[in-house]
Amino acid sequence: MKTLKQTNILIFAVPALLLAVAFFCNLFVEGFNWSLPDFIIAGALLFGTAFVINWVVNSKKTVIAKLIICGVILLVLILIWVELAVGIFGSPFAGS
Repeated sequence: MKTLKQTNILIFAVPALLLAVAFFCNLFVEGFNWSLPDFIIAGALLFGTAFVINWVVNSKKTVIAKLIICGVILLVLILIWVELAVGIFGSPFAGS
């Protein structure tokens, strides 16, 4: 069984690894062109999501409730990310 500290490290390591991959892709992959504000927004979204998921995982809800809530949180993250990237909903803050 994992301890609370191991779970917290795992939850916050995922966004850090994703940002590291994006950083190295930005350096070495042609066509991958993120600026500093892109990294700041991605970091805020990823670490904000990790914080909320960590909060849900450490709550006193049932396992099924935790899974459903985390699934909804991840769905919202994906929808916001896609909207910022390509603007599927046509909102004013869309990326295209």
